[in-house]
Amino acid sequence: MRNPKPTAMQLRFLDWEFGLFFHFGIRTFFDDRTDWDGKPMDAAAFDPRALDCRQWVNTAQAAGARYCVLTAKHHDGFALWQSKYTNYGVASSPWKDGKGDVVEEFTAACRAAGLGVGLYYSPAQFGSAKKAPRDYDDYFIGQITELLTGYGKIDYLWFDGCGCEGHRFDRARIVKTIRSLQPDILLFNLWDPDTRWVGNEEGVAPFDLPCTVTLPAAEICTGAQRRFLPFECDCKLRPDRWFWSAKDADSVRPVENLMGLYELSVGRGGNLLLNVGPDDCGRIPDRDAAVLASFGARLKKDFETSLPVTVRRKRGALVASSKTPLYVDTVELREDLSGGERVTSFSVEYCDGGRTPATLIAGRTVGHRRILRIPTVLLEGPRTLRISFDFTGAKTPDVTLRLFQRAEL
Repeated sequence: MRNPKPTAMQLRFLDWEFGLFFHFGIRTFFDDRTDWDGKPMDAAAFDPRALDCRQWVNTAQAAGARYCVLTAKHHDGFALWQSKYTNYGVASSPWKDGKGDVVEEFTAACRAAGLGVGLYYSPAQFGSAKKAPRDYDDYFIGQITELLTGYGKIDYLWFDGCGCEGHRFDRARIVKTIRSLQPDILLFNLWDPDTRWVGNEEGVAPFDLPCTVTLPAAEICTGAQRRFLPFECDCKLRPDRWFWSAKDADSVRPVENLMGLYELSVGRGGNLLLNVGPDDCGRIPDRDAAVLASFGARLKKDFETSLPVTVRRKRGALVASSKTPLYVDTVELREDLSGGERVTSFSVEYCDGGRTPATLIAGRTVGHRRILRIPTVLLEGPRTLRISFDFTGAKTPDVTLRLFQRAEL
């Protein structure tokens, strides 16, 4: 069976690797609320007087993110743009006398910085059961059309499936509309997906998780099929909340934890989408921004420059060696996925001359990027690292290798 190949858009998504998720909306001004509690939140409370999406994007760049996603409409139904399909949104708020548009400012800031532009849209919302199914689908499509026609190219549309259980959406009609309006858009998770959820909100992927999956007909509108479907790991910078709160400023994750999450997501072949909540002034809080900047600096320090080893191919394996002493504690592997996933297993062995090699770590998937921590070993002369593979197809897959020394962690 041939492995399905990724699209150019999916390869671009994997190259992004790391993005920031911005949960911002009416909930930002009601930090005592929770999802689906049904409590009213008056649009008059929405007034981010110092809103600065450029500061959000600058924070993303400092962290090393390559794309951003904004909650254009969360489960509460509050629209962050001038939507003609609802009277619950920025148009009914005092912010900029009801004429403001957060989506416009956000997309412009991302585009100016060269970051991927993503919009989150919750298909379900409070009170949606009051509409007839067809009317709700019309409402849904009307708002999606506004978002996909009013703000230039949108790279990523992030659908949250939470709360959709009680409604049978006209999936084929919705997807057809989206694809016709923005043919190159990436869809997250639902109905005709280009990317998928890893399955938890902790930023952690299993040790071996392939991108090739079989989707049952019940999950997509195009019938059961085998697809290349990259996974994304989302999690929160403040572990217990998506939206900003004045009550949990001390809970911001330390850089060491963010590095761990990066290795458990990007380092396992997926993407990391890290959430940060802009505050009720419309800015990323100083503490959050500082930690993200430190995280970005650590990523550069640890992964920008690899060790100067010699890598050669020997009987289908990669062998790394050095004439001068080098200590290694991190292995990075990358598989060329343009033809689909082909590696089915790998092992990293430490070889010391004629002695029996010692297996340091082994697994089944390489994918876009694999970051592997190993016991610190010395490379010099006959002391080498050997990475061997099993794979599908006759031709050896194109896998690249880099080594690092990060013992201070």
